[in-house]
Amino acid sequence: MQDPSVSLAIPVFNEAEVLPELLRRATEVLDGIAGGPHEMVFVDDGSSDRTLSILESAAKADSRIVLVALSRNFGHQAALGAALDYVRGDVIIVMDADLQDPPETIPLMLAEFHNGHDVVYAIRAERKERLWLRICYAGFYKVISKLSDLALPEGAGDFALLSRRMVDLIRQSPERHRYLRGLRTWYGFSQKGIIVQRSARHSGTSKYNLRRLFGLAFDGIFAFSIIPIRFATVAGLFVVTCSMAFAAYSVYAKIAYAETDSRSPTGFTALLFAVIFLGGMQLLFLGVAGEYIGRIYNEVKRRPHYVVSRVIGRE
Repeated sequence: MQDPSVSLAIPVFNEAEVLPELLRRATEVLDGIAGGPHEMVFVDDGSSDRTLSILESAAKADSRIVLVALSRNFGHQAALGAALDYVRGDVIIVMDADLQDPPETIPLMLAEFHNGHDVVYAIRAERKERLWLRICYAGFYKVISKLSDLALPEGAGDFALLSRRMVDLIRQSPERHRYLRGLRTWYGFSQKGIIVQRSARHSGTSKYNLRRLFGLAFDGIFAFSIIPIRFATVAGLFVVTCSMAFAAYSVYAKIAYAETDSRSPTGFTALLFAVIFLGGMQLLFLGVAGEYIGRIYNEVKRRPHYVVSRVIGRE
């Protein structure tokens, strides 16, 4: 495929400040790419600012721009899934709208695609977030690499080139709690990472607060690993073993030592500690089991991932 058609899949949520610059730079990049027809598919995830009106005007002025407006805010991963459902290109570039993912990297990704790679993902040369966020990100990648069989590349985000067959496979995935970075790794094929100098956000504020970041992390862990719930069995066996050892020692101490001997286990403190410890363990693993059950509950309802209000720029 010498000159494939390229589609940009871009979810947006309250990005009115950055959109003019994004449209300018993305248009310049597409103008310089051979082949076609190319397109930009924007999915508005229930924005409350001028994002929708800006994209409407852009779609009317440029036939390459497609706007998919969702009926409300469904979340970043759902909006990303909607964008993948509407793209038509042979090659799909997944990127965010904040210009931390530089559109000028797209030709480099296409060069790796021509070398035979179905996925070309960007690896951040360095993170520019606050220190505590960088620590959280590094910890998450280490945890998920230990808990999951997938070798997720550290520092890789959603910014990536996907071949048409990879996108078709992701679209067939029925799960509601999608974690795109994990799915593209799970499907396999030839994948290549390239180092990208990620810029600071062009303007506006990040829409990923602490709650959403933890939600995304939980999606990644619980969608690709059952080790957390298996750990409950391991912890239970450990507690039972310790309890049996302590019981055996108590019987031995009762026979071998006098009740006034300090080596004889007596007292309310030890009992209180054991009750609190076991109660905490039970609540912890009830929460882990509840997380899996809640996800099963969401899956069996079979509700759509998103609801489209209207599509502008394509019949």
